[in-house]
Amino acid sequence: MTVWMQILQSFPEAFASGLLISAVCAFLGVFVVLKRLVFIGATLSEAAACGIAASFVLGIAPVAGALTATFAAVTLLAGNTHEERLPRDSVLAAVFIGAASLGILFAAKSARGLEEVKSLLYGDLILTSGRDLNLLAVCLVPSAAAVGIFLRPILMTFLDRDAAKVLKVRVVFWELLFFYALALAVSASSKLGGMLLVFCMLVVPPMTALLLTQRLRMAIVLSVAAAWISVACGFYLSMISDLPVNPSIGFFSCIFLAAAAAVRRFLKT
Repeated sequence: MTVWMQILQSFPEAFASGLLISAVCAFLGVFVVLKRLVFIGATLSEAAACGIAASFVLGIAPVAGALTATFAAVTLLAGNTHEERLPRDSVLAAVFIGAASLGILFAAKSARGLEEVKSLLYGDLILTSGRDLNLLAVCLVPSAAAVGIFLRPILMTFLDRDAAKVLKVRVVFWELLFFYALALAVSASSKLGGMLLVFCMLVVPPMTALLLTQRLRMAIVLSVAAAWISVACGFYLSMISDLPVNPSIGFFSCIFLAAAAAVRRFLKT
């Protein structure tokens, strides 16, 4: 039996979840990188981890805890959009620190203690069940669809906010739509993907794509392709070497980013 047959027969839900999480995060991540809000990926991932940790203490569903925390973080950030004295990156840093601190405190009070922090950071796709995959699909597919359907006004809002206002584009509405879609995707992905993998998929594949092309639609395609190849390589390495799958995926994502940077440098010479 080949390695791929073993993966598809033994961990079909895990592999499908990895492809779904990576595709949606890589798609949304193109806009995050273009908007130069890379830290929002880490902040929302940390907020989701905090919500999951809180769910263990409060006895609620982990996804419900993650959704509540990420939506609260997005609402806080949205309310600070036009505040000049408090730049958005400063608010992101404060939310990140607060979420990280609360996550550790909640984890310390849970049955498994601080060991829970490690699982929140790294996650484990291998533990995916059929129910987890269904829940992911219910949350992630509408998130990506909402952004894809309204791609034009969202793109105008992100690339040139002032010009969009002149054209009567409702910039606040479209920005909120994107960030709530992002929050939904991150919160649904965090339990299995962990903070580090979700953050990786939001940032590294989009960076890889944007190094290779300046066309938005091609960047989206390349970002998703880089994410999927990283997932495939990560599962393969995990299977043949008995290594954790999530860090393996992140490792290959960074390898492909380095390769794209090398290609870009070579083409410029």
